[in-house]
Amino acid sequence: MVFNIQKYSIHDGPGIRTTVFLKGCPLRCGWCANPESINPFPDIFFREEKCNKCERCIGACPLKAIQMNEDGVQIDRTKCNLCMKCEEACPTGAINQIGKKMTLEEIVEEVMEDEIFYRNSGGGITVSGGEPLYQAKFTLNLLRECRDRRLHTALDTSGHAAWEALNEVSNYADLVLFDIKHLDSEIHQKGTGVGNELILKNLDKILKKGVTVWARIPIIPNFNNSRQYIETLAKFLSKRPFQKVSILNYHEWGRHKYKLLGRKYPFTGTKPLSEEELKEIKNIIESYGLNVTINY
Repeated sequence: MVFNIQKYSIHDGPGIRTTVFLKGCPLRCGWCANPESINPFPDIFFREEKCNKCERCIGACPLKAIQMNEDGVQIDRTKCNLCMKCEEACPTGAINQIGKKMTLEEIVEEVMEDEIFYRNSGGGITVSGGEPLYQAKFTLNLLRECRDRRLHTALDTSGHAAWEALNEVSNYADLVLFDIKHLDSEIHQKGTGVGNELILKNLDKILKKGVTVWARIPIIPNFNNSRQYIETLAKFLSKRPFQKVSILNYHEWGRHKYKLLGRKYPFTGTKPLSEEELKEIKNIIESYGLNVTINY
């Protein structure tokens, strides 16, 4: 179940890459930039600005899950069974299905279209999500097939998965991008919906295995950006053999998606850190002897 294949990706590993985004995630991060990735099944995007209020979608819905009121078209997603008859009936493209089943062959064919860019830049394929280990068997088969084609392979993971899945999939990953959202399990639970015990255990196991790992640190205002926490984080990172640490600045690029999904954006009013604040965080972590980059 795929919700996006992003070409010319330059922040998800070395070189020019294609990132395959799979649906399904066990975390519920309040700042998630891809809320359409959370459900392991398709979602519906409704683009209000495209709607001409013709009401054809209402007539097409067999479950009466779509109504019209003074605010326009309203979709009751608790009734929807994703038959997508509304999408078929919509003349303006206001209703779209997000997420579709793709075969291994279909994805590999699309990935290989940019083979020349991978060869010239040292890039390859990154499998991300959601959480790609939510579809662990498919992720394994995809990475194995791409490695057989001599592509550089990367796994982008939250680490919240059974060790058996991470261990097996990592056998076909030249690089693991491992998110570290917070070191305090209670705070991690509040921010993501799960504790971090499994994540940190998996992190140490994958590092001990000898896989090349980049730590990815999303910097979220009022969650993990205090100087005291950054010092604690830097000490933690410095004791482990990360090849690189990537700081990911909080952004609101995914804010509009919440509206398209009929959900409220939980971080309204939160502003990204300034370039100066990010550089200060970078300097602190670098002072512990780590290789640090910033992804704005």
